[in-house]
Amino acid sequence: MSEAEHDPIEAAPAARSSRHALGQIILLASGLVVLTLISATSVYLVNKAREDSQWVLHSTEVENEISLAQLQMRRAESAQRGFLLTQRPEFRSAFEEAVSQLQPSFERLKALTIDNPYQQERLKQIVPQTEERMKQLRHGIDLAQANRLSEAAEIARQEAGRDAMGDIRKLAGEMRAEENRLFVARTTSADASQSLSASITSIGSGLVVVFAGLSIFLVRRSSRARDEAETRLRDTNLNLESTIEERTADLREANDEIQRFAYIVSHDLRSPLVNIMGFTSELEELRGDIFKRIATLSRSEDASPLAADDTAAVVEPVLDEADKQLSQDFTEALGFIKSSIGKMDRLISAILNLTREGRREFQPVPVAMRDLIENIASTMAHQAAEADAQIRVEPLPDIVSDRLALEQIFSNLIDNALKYLKSGVPGDIAIRGRRKLGFAIFEITDNGRGIDPKDHQRIFDLFRRAGTQDRPGQGIGLAHVRALVRRLGGTMSVSSELGQGSTFTVTLPAAWTGINRDKQA
Repeated sequence: MSEAEHDPIEAAPAARSSRHALGQIILLASGLVVLTLISATSVYLVNKAREDSQWVLHSTEVENEISLAQLQMRRAESAQRGFLLTQRPEFRSAFEEAVSQLQPSFERLKALTIDNPYQQERLKQIVPQTEERMKQLRHGIDLAQANRLSEAAEIARQEAGRDAMGDIRKLAGEMRAEENRLFVARTTSADASQSLSASITSIGSGLVVVFAGLSIFLVRRSSRARDEAETRLRDTNLNLESTIEERTADLREANDEIQRFAYIVSHDLRSPLVNIMGFTSELEELRGDIFKRIATLSRSEDASPLAADDTAAVVEPVLDEADKQLSQDFTEALGFIKSSIGKMDRLISAILNLTREGRREFQPVPVAMRDLIENIASTMAHQAAEADAQIRVEPLPDIVSDRLALEQIFSNLIDNALKYLKSGVPGDIAIRGRRKLGFAIFEITDNGRGIDPKDHQRIFDLFRRAGTQDRPGQGIGLAHVRALVRRLGGTMSVSSELGQGSTFTVTLPAAWTGINRDKQA
């Protein structure tokens, strides 16, 4: 057989190898094009979602500015009435301050709604009406200052002023309704952009997986020997740990970003909350002055000169029944506002504490668990005595873990056990533990109210509580405890029935080195 006859046979494997190489090049090129398109689309959608979010914020700013303008109008009216009643100069100053804030507020509204003809048209109507109303109020003040009180009172009683304010409120309501409509539309658009971005990313991930699968298929087809396949398998196994570490690092970075976001949001919520607290305190102080003046004016209409002299010694105003009911309603409303503010402040503080704890680096140290829990029990001795309860600490295994996290975990669980004991029944709380397969298992058992089985998962959700809500709390403790247990590489569960007490089981590594936390991040 001649050399020419061997050439076609030897050329066949080379041709197949060439085709395989060409297929791989085409596949890689296709994958690169797809990834480029997906990346470009994702960038576009992210920018669009950001722009939509800015417009949502813009609508919120417009609504806030409308509310601020209305607030200044009401302040002006209140100050004018206060001046007519008392002729005290501070009311005149308050009126002038409120009026001086109106024009800048309208200018900001014009600038914010420059792109909205509908809102601009409403502003063209509101501004002159507001200016005319402020002139009427100032005229009444001028008449009162000139001792022409009857004329000033007559102007204040006229319906024209109330009608004007009604028209202004109606126009402001229309502007607010328009902004609400825009807010809903812009929010929907932002959500759609985000959903589309997520869909594109998911589709791209699927295509990447497909291309990866085809690439692996071609690579495996091009392999000629078993030892080469085993080599690639060993290489894959060697790279598996680094891949997991990279993905874990990405997850940890995302978790840190979420914690930073929660901290920023909670921190920024404090600013408006402080303003609300301040204005509520001012309203509370103003309430006393208002009803004292109402009582004084009511007595001054019928009282004799001698009775008028006696009023100087009265500390609390004596009100008519209608005014007394109004005073009580006012006080009750302020109480509800202050209670809600307090609850909001506690929630924000809890969120901030959670985010701070989430950023803290845990340090594994040897911990004598019995000593630690006995110290916790001693700090709660007074609380246990008030609840007629005993805390029994049985022998516990020592572990290596983060001491502060352990204190927070068991303090919360023991505090919960004390908080939800049965009324009239001596409380019994037991903490026991054992080792098993490299883990330490701790059980906190009580004879309290118990938990309905359908609520066993609910109690671990943030801001969720179960059962009768007759104890103070924000629904954060158990969620925080479970998060800490997971960061320590452990698990947590509950076993309970209504009226039969509860047992919380915490399983932790006996010798935690910090690696578990990274895996749980």
